[in-house]
Amino acid sequence: MERPPTWTDEELLIRFQSGQRDAFGDLVRRYEGELFGYLRRYLGDNDLAADVFQNTFLLVFTKAHQFEAGRPVRPWLYAIATNQAIDAMRRQGRHQAVRLDDAADADGDDGSQLSRYLQSDEPGPLDVLEEAERREFVQDSIGQLPDFLKQVVILTFYQGLRQSEIGEVLGIPVGTVKSRMHTALARLWQMWEEHAAVKES
Repeated sequence: MERPPTWTDEELLIRFQSGQRDAFGDLVRRYEGELFGYLRRYLGDNDLAADVFQNTFLLVFTKAHQFEAGRPVRPWLYAIATNQAIDAMRRQGRHQAVRLDDAADADGDDGSQLSRYLQSDEPGPLDVLEEAERREFVQDSIGQLPDFLKQVVILTFYQGLRQSEIGEVLGIPVGTVKSRMHTALARLWQMWEEHAAVKES
């Protein structure tokens, strides 16, 4: 019997738990573009992202019985993928990384400077920068952020997760998600100002 395409993630996982192996394939196909794209942005390496993606769903396959009914699947998948990515970076020794549940909170920046910029009606530097250059600058700058800040930026702006979902993925309160986002954006803005000053000199 052909399955309807409207099944939720949770329904697919429950069906897999009950022994319907093809439901697992449906879940992998549903997330392969989205989750692989996240890992590629986070890791900056297509091959490593592919390995981590496979490891993520291997864990999902072996630990599906531990999933609690009633929980949303999407944050659970992102949490597994992010921890697998951090472990992969540690094994490669690429740079220092912290596990999600050990990550330090932002350094006290309350985002007040950022709020001023966001509330301004005047066009800022990003509005007049060429699109390709802006995209390259933003990607490079995000890559320079500490992991605990980079995580919230990518999950928010590239993956479209809500703050409550990000909090569940990272195992932190929503207030900490907001604080980290404010700090990340303030740092990105500072990088842009420094970049613009160099261009003008």
